[in-house]
Parts: sequence; structure tokens; C-alpha cells
Amino acid sequence: MILRWLDLLHRWTGGVVGLLLAVIGLSGTLLVWEEAWIGLPGADDPLQVDAAATGAAVEAAIAIDPALSRITFADHDMGLHQAIYADGGGAYLTQAGEVVDRWGSLWGRPELWLFDLHHYLLLGEPGKYTTGVLGLLLLAFSITGLILWWQTRKTFKFRLWPKRMSRSAIVRQHRDIGVVASPLLILAALTGSLMVFPPMADALLAPWADPAKAAPAPPTGAGAVTPQTDWRRLMVSAQAAFPEALPRRIMLPTRPGAPVVLRLRQAFEWTPNGRTYVYLDPATAEVLAVEDPATSDTASAITEKFYPVHAGKVGGFLWHLALTFAGLTLTLLGTLTVWTFWFRRPRPKRTAPPALQPAE
Repeated sequence: MILRWLDLLHRWTGGVVGLLLAVIGLSGTLLVWEEAWIGLPGADDPLQVDAAATGAAVEAAIAIDPALSRITFADHDMGLHQAIYADGGGAYLTQAGEVVDRWGSLWGRPELWLFDLHHYLLLGEPGKYTTGVLGLLLLAFSITGLILWWQTRKTFKFRLWPKRMSRSAIVRQHRDIGVVASPLLILAALTGSLMVFPPMADALLAPWADPAKAAPAPPTGAGAVTPQTDWRRLMVSAQAAFPEALPRRIMLPTRPGAPVVLRLRQAFEWTPNGRTYVYLDPATAEVLAVEDPATSDTASAITEKFYPVHAGKVGGFLWHLALTFAGLTLTLLGTLTVWTFWFRRPRPKRTAPPALQPAE
């Protein structure tokens, strides 16, 4: 009786949200290979680590539009700097500061709207929580699917595509390929949901948290960004705080008194943009404060792994392939689930009318 209700809940919920999960799976798969298909001049340039040159790139980005919001600097996977402006536009610049592409909105670059689709369903902040709920549903689907599959385990056959497009064949293939992909889907669903809902992550990791090692609040009282701000000096000053770290992203202040924030990545960090922070006064290029993840607690060290594991930023080519299999499997499961649930119902069998008995 319990399995019957579990099967009913699994099918109905999948029939309702299957297409949304398919969108999440396909967009995530494309983003895993983002650096391979961007295809802009300079994208494959080798990385040149030089604080003064990085400061010059900030100056070049501000020259395009003074309303600069942030720059994500080039790294070993992507040889271009990406500048984002307050109006939603942006630009790609070479490491020499030359503009290779410019766009005026989110829709100007496919990797930008794909990222927004995957994380926000193009709905802004409400969409982020929707994807978090979808992640929790995917987690539930994977677990309940394993339970339901156990009854039919003796008929298991691995197929990338259903043997035929009948409802029974699709359901059979759905269960068998789902059980193969379930460890990857559970990992993707769990890491994605925990990123969307930090209180859930805090609750799970509470045994490894140390409040004494919590990150302090960012400093205040910094000067304003002006045309006289010396970005080269500022970058050199920030790099001196962590000489071996790779500068990853600079974020300009959005309110008076807030500092310029530089994110760096140290060798032990998995997150591609790092979680090492340097807070700087743009008026004096003085380092106001630093945040070093090497001194954080175990819970923070675990949390730092969620995004790189989820997005394939670690693990190399083989992990990319594993996430691709999981993403395409989710796309297939979601679309075929909706199709069979709403459109591929088996036709009721027609019964022949009873034969007429001769009258006596």
C-alpha cells in the first residue's frame, strides 16, 4: 500500500515539474562546457599573472563605462576578463585590455542568459528559490525512484533510449537509466539546494561549525571611487596581502563608505573565484581588512566545495563527462515523464458487446 502511494506521488509530481527539471538539466549541461564553446578571440590565451596589468584591465573596463560593477579576471580555463556594468551590460577584454566583445543586456551573450535560466529560471530572486525547491524535488525523485526500482531490479537493462516509444517501454527505461544516474543526480540536487538555502546547509554542518572563526563584517568608512583612483597601485597592494593567490574578481562599492572588494583564489581552494577577500580603500589603496579561508572552520571548508562540485569546476574532463551524463539523463527523464503522463496514456481496450441469445 505504501509503495502504491509512493508510486502515485512520484508520477504525479514528475508529470507536473518534469519539464522544469529538463530545463535545469539541459542548461546545466551546456554551462559545464562553457569555456569550450564561448569562441571569442583571446579565450584560449595563456594566463599572465601581473598585478599592474590586472589594474590596467580595470582602467580599460572603466573607460568603456564608468558604471562598472565587477570584473571577473582571466584564469587558466578562460583567457579573457569579463566586465559587468550596473545597467546589465558587459564586455570581454583581453589580458592586454582590448575589447573583443560588448553587449548591452543579459541577452547579449548565451552563457549569461543560460546561467540566469539555470539558476533563476529568468525570474530573478523568486526563480532562485524555485530552482532550490526543484533541487529538493529531484532529491526526492531520486530516492523514491530507487525504492520503486528495487521491485523490478531483476528486469534491469541499461538503455540510453527506450526500446520503443510505448508507455511501458518508456517507463522501464526511465527506471533503469534513472537508477544508474541517481548517485550523480542526488549529488547535484543536494549541492544545488544547499547553495540556495544556506540555513539548511548551516543546520546540516552545525557539528563542524565554530562561531569563533566566523567571518567578520566587511569594514566601512572607505573613500569613494573617483577618476583619480589608482587601480594599478590598488591591485599591487591587494596582491601583496596574498602573494601566491590568483586575483579572480574585483567588486566596486555600491554604497558610500563601502570598500572595494577583491576576491582571490589560493591553491587549496576549489571555488573558481576563490573565497579569499581583500577589502581596500579606493582613495588610498590601503588594505582595510582581509578574510582568509585558511583560518575558517570545517563547515566553511565543506560549504566551499558545493559550487565547484555542482558546476564541474573540479575533477577535470572525466567529471565533466559524468555531469554531462547526469544533465542529459535529467533532460530525458523530465521530458519523457511529462509526455507519457499527459499525452501517452494507454488507450482503454474495447470489449466486444455480448452476443445476442436467440429467443426461445
